[in-house]
Amino acid sequence: MDKALDATLSSWRRSPEPPIDRIPAMTVDLIISYDGTPNDDDALALGRLLAVPGASLTLAYVRHAREFDPKREELAQYDAEQRLQRGADRIGIPVRQHVVVGAATGDVLGELAARQGASIVVFGSDYRTPLGRAEPGTSAQRLLEGGPVAVAVAAAGLRARAERPMRAIAVPFAGPINDDARATAASLALATGGQVVDADEPDLDLIVVGSREDAPAGRVVVAGEVRTELNSARSSVLVLPADTRIDF
Repeated sequence: MDKALDATLSSWRRSPEPPIDRIPAMTVDLIISYDGTPNDDDALALGRLLAVPGASLTLAYVRHAREFDPKREELAQYDAEQRLQRGADRIGIPVRQHVVVGAATGDVLGELAARQGASIVVFGSDYRTPLGRAEPGTSAQRLLEGGPVAVAVAAAGLRARAERPMRAIAVPFAGPINDDARATAASLALATGGQVVDADEPDLDLIVVGSREDAPAGRVVVAGEVRTELNSARSSVLVLPADTRIDF
């Protein structure tokens, strides 16, 4: 493992990891990173698709610092809460709302996910992403480098197809390290009425991939071939932590 990745993994505050054979399938509790931008409306659309019956859903807005002036702090908190409320109104299903404070959005959302026991954090794509593609921005990238929770990235423009159900789910890579990805995809297909299809099928809704073979259990570390796949993906993506499957 290279030194940069090792340093990133060491920076995460976490409890001791259980043995691989004791990591259970996770249930669906989602956190959507939301700040009211159009690409975060894509994240709302993906979160809505992944929020199968029985799932809990949280919208989280990250403020990067508190204001020293009390009146400015009150206004900043009010504005953040109003953004979340607009997102909650848009998604149209019951959600919890959290305004959290921290310098790095990815780190803060990873810590929130750990506290709440969430299984997925959902992001919109980077604002420059071509329509139909999924490209993680800086915050999502942070969680893809040792984060403690699965990361979903919505394809740019998904908000325009928010009413379309999840129909085609693919797992691009074969081999035992993707057994959890295949089990997760099958569970999601069963819950949504979709199908698990070949990765070269046109018009995919979601690609599910696992983490690197040498990643610590319960941590997301993306292999080179997965990054290549994500860079060319024409759908939303879901990246699982190592030795973790999600039971939809």
